[in-house]
Amino acid sequence: MAALEEEFTLSGVPLSAGPDGLLGVEPSDRTDQFLVTHSGRTVILYKVSDQKPLGSWSVKQGQIITCPAVCNFQTGEYIVVHDDRVLRIWNNEDVNLDKVFKATLSAEVCRIHSVQGTEPLVLFKKGAIRGLEALLAEPQQKIETVISDEEIIKWTKIFMVFKHPVLIFITEKHGNYFAYVQMFNSRILSKYTLLPGQEEKSAIQSFAASANRKFISLMSLSSDGCIYETLIPTHPSDREKNQVVVRSLLLKAVVSGDVRNGVALSVLDQDHIAVLGTPLSASKECLSIWNIKFQTLQASKDLLQGTSGQLWYYGENLFMLHGKFLTVIPYKCEVSSLAGALGKLKHSYEPGSHAVPHFVNWETSQEYGLGSQNSEQSRILRTRKVEVSLQPAVSASAQLLLTIKNDTEKHIEVELRKFLAIKQTPEFHTTIGDIVTGLLGRCKAEPSFYPRNCLMQLIQTHVLSYSLCPGLMEVALEKTDVQILQLCLQQFPDIPESVTCACLKIFLSIDDDSLQETDISTESVFDYSDTVRDEKMEEQTEIMENGFNPEEDNSNKEKPQGTTEETTLSPVTPKRAALLRNAVLHSAYSEAFLLPHLKNIPAQHVTLFLQYLYFLYLKCSENATMTLPGIQPPTLNQHFLSCIGRRQGEADNRRSPSNIPLKNKRMKINEIMDWICLLLDANFTVVVMIPEAKRLLINLYKFVKAQVCDCWIYTEFCLYSQAPPNYHLFLNFVLEIVISNHGGFVYRSKLW
Repeated sequence: MAALEEEFTLSGVPLSAGPDGLLGVEPSDRTDQFLVTHSGRTVILYKVSDQKPLGSWSVKQGQIITCPAVCNFQTGEYIVVHDDRVLRIWNNEDVNLDKVFKATLSAEVCRIHSVQGTEPLVLFKKGAIRGLEALLAEPQQKIETVISDEEIIKWTKIFMVFKHPVLIFITEKHGNYFAYVQMFNSRILSKYTLLPGQEEKSAIQSFAASANRKFISLMSLSSDGCIYETLIPTHPSDREKNQVVVRSLLLKAVVSGDVRNGVALSVLDQDHIAVLGTPLSASKECLSIWNIKFQTLQASKDLLQGTSGQLWYYGENLFMLHGKFLTVIPYKCEVSSLAGALGKLKHSYEPGSHAVPHFVNWETSQEYGLGSQNSEQSRILRTRKVEVSLQPAVSASAQLLLTIKNDTEKHIEVELRKFLAIKQTPEFHTTIGDIVTGLLGRCKAEPSFYPRNCLMQLIQTHVLSYSLCPGLMEVALEKTDVQILQLCLQQFPDIPESVTCACLKIFLSIDDDSLQETDISTESVFDYSDTVRDEKMEEQTEIMENGFNPEEDNSNKEKPQGTTEETTLSPVTPKRAALLRNAVLHSAYSEAFLLPHLKNIPAQHVTLFLQYLYFLYLKCSENATMTLPGIQPPTLNQHFLSCIGRRQGEADNRRSPSNIPLKNKRMKINEIMDWICLLLDANFTVVVMIPEAKRLLINLYKFVKAQVCDCWIYTEFCLYSQAPPNYHLFLNFVLEIVISNHGGFVYRSKLW
């Protein structure tokens, strides 16, 4: 149960707040006193209980305070920064800030943080952090750059964990958010990439956080009115790398997405949060308290004069700018319970009776009438407690497996994030396999249960394989989950050819509207197109007579070889191209096992795949001397030389994807040729009868003929059976084309 009490105004004079409101409200070293920093030149010390100011200090005309003033709890002095680099320190006896201690720093300051039990910490705009004493000892010391040039610090917070300060700050770059956590007991700075959850499709407007000994719970209020949560470990498992954490939905539709003056979010305790904004059911701003444990609204108060979208809380007081006045709203939050969340908690009790505490001490509960006066029973209770304490603790993985059997998808996802944040053990990959098996087992038992976010998190641990969890791709195929299939094809090295072909059939058959709604990584796709077809581009139709266009031959004669219309635009949308290029074409396969399954793909899908492969082939072969994409790539002529030296027996080996990261991994021309040959080998007798494939086959023939002419110097090697293992197959297929209008005459030619 939570309640908002009657508000009162600290200042009877309108504050000189800028367009973004106040710079900040910070506590002083004395109870009930707070420093209020205006976004101009003034700092005011207020005593809340008396509702009056105790002191006021201003910088000179032309100077601007650039970060909130704070109190040094170790000395009782106040600290402020003006003009980004000038630091001032003063106390209550000082009157003029121009005559107090001054230090000019070598870099711009973002924020100064100060909490009980530690010295103030200075956060610079480039991400570096310094203790105040070390900074004052050498104000002009060099400050390193931690974040990239275009990153901007959006929000910061400091906590005390294990009596040591922990500072977290959030940065934003091109719509992407990153969290940096500085542990001062170990001097470790960890970086996390904040990935949006499956449900989140909006920009973040406000942050809040709380911390315990294991996790920092980072909450974010987005423009869609929903609150999301991210769990960041205080002790990261891998301190060297940039780690990834996912935001998950915590509260839905808390405020309206139509925000005029911004929104604010504050964590009051482990179960309650305060939200400042416009609710869905009203047009005016209000302050509300929500119970995040039971997803219920506990209290709200309308703010008729509007706010600046800023909210601070200290003790049991909420501070905000209501209209032009600094307003304080006291609040109370009781211990969270279901009865309290539903408003059914009873507070009345008979006079003279003792209130029963929430947690009963059974050994001293006789005064409440709850215990027994029999000492033997007390000994039995103590014996039972000793026996319970001696029982072995249940491991985290075992607890998670129990959670998977019975709890909801949301709870499982939260527990899984906590488990993955724990330091990895040697049997980590086996444990991940057991977790996937447990999830898939429940998927088969309950058709409505499909923990998609959990499965994606497990795949991204990079410890799974097809043999460890063969049912994963089977379930994804049943659900037509192309995003999970793409991840599996990219990361599993041992996928059977039958499963690869099943994925290929889905990637080719799924409609563009479904792909548009799916979050698919299109990394490296645009490297292969100068102009990619718009996803909404209308298909161009042409008059066909008996499967043949009468103007086709004339148009082909007039245009140079390799410059047909199909070569400039990709025949598939970028997302479908990502599935084909980043997943299927880089998967491991053996030709002998892949070929039978390719025959089961429908002819129209084979034609579409051939068109895309031909498009990729042209992009890699536009210039005979150009350098092919990749790491230390050969030129096209070097490629032909390497192909000539390759033996036919190499074609039977299983081709495996390299360990090059996807962002650096480019298609090789021989990989494209291999897939074209396999498709034609499996489906040529069907494709050759399709009118839509006639132009494609003619273009393949003309292009290969031009390549053969360019490389005629190598013909002698080819005649002595040292040709590339797939080129002679390819040329045989593309020359078996129907050149008659009625398809009655087939011309076959052998070049090798």
